[in-house]
Amino acid sequence: MPRIQGVDIPNDKPTYISLQYLYGVGDFRAFEICFKLEIDPQRKARELSDDELARISAMLDKDYLVEGSLRRSIQQNISRLRDIQSYRGLRHRRGLPCRGQRTRTNARTRKGIKKTVAGKKGVKDMKH
Repeated sequence: MPRIQGVDIPNDKPTYISLQYLYGVGDFRAFEICFKLEIDPQRKARELSDDELARISAMLDKDYLVEGSLRRSIQQNISRLRDIQSYRGLRHRRGLPCRGQRTRTNARTRKGIKKTVAGKKGVKDMKH
């Protein structure tokens, strides 16, 4: 398995798909990298030479934020929002959606599993 930026990319897939295993590289950026470096995107990743792997790695280091540096950048942005106590920072701190979604229903991904709150007593129970 070829290693790029500390990530093992799969051997048996085309190069443009294998590059997408890197955090921060999607389909568009994978094609862009292949065309800039004049590598056939359909060629299997195992067929890449050491020179081509080194060129891909150097280009990713120079031109793009990927893997660890991208994750660090995202965490720093979130911590900055928390520090300045913006609305978005407070939503991150409370573990709620930050982009205006409703929370009365849905939002289970951010809120976690349901925490059932005891319901009100029914009208029939109130008479007795």
